[in-house]
Amino acid sequence: MEIFDRAAAAQAQAAASDQRRVLVPTMGALHRGHLELVRMARQSAGDQAEVVVSIFVNPLQFEPGSDFERYPRPAAHDEELLREAGVDVLYRPGPDEMYAADRSVYVEETSLSETLCGRSRPGHFRGVCTVVAKLFNLLAPEAAVFGEKDFQQLAIIRRMVRDLDFPIEIIGAPIVREEDGLALSSRNQYLSAEERAQATILSAACAKARDMTQRGEKSGERLLEAARTVLAEAPLARIDYVEIVNAETLRPITHIEAPARFALAVFFGKTRLIDNIALA
Repeated sequence: MEIFDRAAAAQAQAAASDQRRVLVPTMGALHRGHLELVRMARQSAGDQAEVVVSIFVNPLQFEPGSDFERYPRPAAHDEELLREAGVDVLYRPGPDEMYAADRSVYVEETSLSETLCGRSRPGHFRGVCTVVAKLFNLLAPEAAVFGEKDFQQLAIIRRMVRDLDFPIEIIGAPIVREEDGLALSSRNQYLSAEERAQATILSAACAKARDMTQRGEKSGERLLEAARTVLAEAPLARIDYVEIVNAETLRPITHIEAPARFALAVFFGKTRLIDNIALA
């Protein structure tokens, strides 16, 4: 596995490569969910192509007062996991390498980012789009893999690629869960034992909405009421949002018809967890 921490070196390696390249952008603190993204990247790339992983804790997507400083950065562990997974290239720059001190240009999506996490975290998706656009330019992939757990992020990246004419295929990877249903996340390690036990309520609320829809319920109001009732069973859960949206526009809908997505964000203490599920 080749490792680069300088943009110029990573860009030169990409320019010299004549193989298909598939990128998995991450912020590190890797877990089984990330390794599934790598597996899908390898599947897409093929044995004779390159799987490229980036690790960068992007300061632009952390709002003031968030967990940027305490976000886990287990560099040696991450490197070992990626070597074992057969990754070809690892790019892990520092903030000074990614951003000039006097930077003044950003990439901003202005429609899909107005709802869900975008409403709760102003500026977050501007940071996401800016760093992903830079990674696309530096690492020159033909395809990139993003997880469906961050469904809004996936939709926004697809829109950015379409609107800015990036010649890159965006591959969505299904959510990977623990045996008890909790969606895998680097932030799960912040949870206390009691919070971790109650955090399964997110997937339970998703399952409730899905099951009611499969039994014929079409009222968004009744689905949301049922989901909130499930969430109320976890005393430590503090709801940020619980919504049903059109999966393409991400606008709230009141009647279930395809494509529909149930999405929620819930705090346990200072830890904010997200989850989502397709309804139609």
